[in-house]
Amino acid sequence: MSEGKTFKIAVGPVHPALKEPVQLNCEIEGEQVKHVDIELSQVHRSIEWIGTRRNPVQVVFLAEKICGICNICHTLCFCEAVESIAGIEVPARAHYIRTIAAELERIHSHILWAGVAAHELGFDSVMHYTWKLREKVLDTTEYLTGNRIGKAIVTIGGTKRDIEEKQFGKIREACNYYRQNFSRLRDIFLKDPIIKARARDIGILRRDDALSLCAVGPTARASGVKKDVRQDEAYAAYPDLDVKAITPKELLGEIRGDVYDRIAVRLLEVLQSVELIEKCLKQMPEGKIAYESKLAKVLSDVKQLKGEAIGRHEAPRGEVFHYLKMVGEETPYSWKVRAPTYNNILSWIPMLKGAQIADIPIVAASIDPCMSCTNRAAIADGKELGNEKLHRLSVEKTRSLKKGPGSERGNCN
Repeated sequence: MSEGKTFKIAVGPVHPALKEPVQLNCEIEGEQVKHVDIELSQVHRSIEWIGTRRNPVQVVFLAEKICGICNICHTLCFCEAVESIAGIEVPARAHYIRTIAAELERIHSHILWAGVAAHELGFDSVMHYTWKLREKVLDTTEYLTGNRIGKAIVTIGGTKRDIEEKQFGKIREACNYYRQNFSRLRDIFLKDPIIKARARDIGILRRDDALSLCAVGPTARASGVKKDVRQDEAYAAYPDLDVKAITPKELLGEIRGDVYDRIAVRLLEVLQSVELIEKCLKQMPEGKIAYESKLAKVLSDVKQLKGEAIGRHEAPRGEVFHYLKMVGEETPYSWKVRAPTYNNILSWIPMLKGAQIADIPIVAASIDPCMSCTNRAAIADGKELGNEKLHRLSVEKTRSLKKGPGSERGNCN
């Protein structure tokens, strides 16, 4: 290859290093990435569109399906928006239950991510060990909600289930389990020389880039941006818990904004979540778990609302934002969701510039992307594709692909 010559390669939308479809169009010189363009829009589930054809109580169940890993955050945000429009006051005990559920979800998400990161580095034995640790939080979640993944615990005006004092022991047992295993996790991910070589000074996101690109969550905090909705706009039980945004400096004594720092922040946040859950158990107030126990009454109160509001929550990946507008009809007039990957995905551009091709998987994984949360479908000019036309276009597309490269593609106009 002549000096200065660049080539283009596409990573994705289907690639072993990507857990969901997204395309990274990389311009490379030798083994070095010179520039990246990001191509989204391979996933459309029309959840927002479906939500505008359901009443608010039904949308709660739909919101939970936006993300399998962090589903509390979406139901919580949507319910906050409805409660704001309706003027519903959530009981204090429900706020604490919501917070415990959210922090258990954070532990689950961060440990799951650690396993994925190990896999991207080629350490499947570490992935299996990490996911073995993850089982404890899944068992605890199932014990409290009946489900390991979809919790179905948050509802408009409170929660569907209580956390009784007789259940506190199991939760404390899980908290002690992660306290005892924290040093082991820290040593595996931060002291292993191979992981350190693959993560230190790789995928650097400078603080000013994190701010200008509006990065959120661990991605922003690992670059020294002390941004956390639980701290900045405290909600649920967080005003009573004194949450502080975590940066790598607390553990490492410095901030470089690389993959290594993003690992450190997530590990520290597992320990922080344990502490927050323990505080919630200690300070749990007595009282109701919902403003109204009869679902029919809740539906009557919310299905003909007028007004608009937002819901915000610090999800494991960063801030989740829901916008809701009601105009006196049974269904929402508008419902828009902004998941944290939408903010963080542009961070890939400065992170990957100057990286080696072999670094692309771990750098991409370091923001903990969720493409299904990110992509949304919008209807332009009132055009909708019905089942018959979608099926016809799919058949045409498949036939054209079978003809091989260079063949005429199906007309999707």
